[in-house]
Amino acid sequence: MTNGHQEIDHNIDIAPGDEHLEGGIRERVLGYVTGLGLAILLTATSFFVAGTDLVWQPSIPVALVVLAIAQMGVHLVFFLHITTGADSTNNVLALAFGILIVFLVVGGSLWIMANLNHNMMPMDQIMQMQR
Repeated sequence: MTNGHQEIDHNIDIAPGDEHLEGGIRERVLGYVTGLGLAILLTATSFFVAGTDLVWQPSIPVALVVLAIAQMGVHLVFFLHITTGADSTNNVLALAFGILIVFLVVGGSLWIMANLNHNMMPMDQIMQMQR
């Protein structure tokens, strides 16, 4: 320590986004364990909501969507370390690009399958051609 500031050893391999972590391994593990506990709790709650009669039936899909969004938030913060800090700009851009690619692939696949289904010959005509 010099002048009240902690010196940074540049020879240590630190993952991108973890530069702000000044604590030791104990604080990092505690963060991961907290994220794991929250993820397990949200997953168990989702299974409970889907399998019980205690919840009003029309509200189950909404509850599952809310729990899924909360689960994504837990994963983004505790495991991917995406925060509002300036050092996570690249992580946010990479995440946004990944989400865009997933939506393009899924949307394109659904569009192609819908067009193929629409343009496909009815099954009774296919069966008559095979005779």
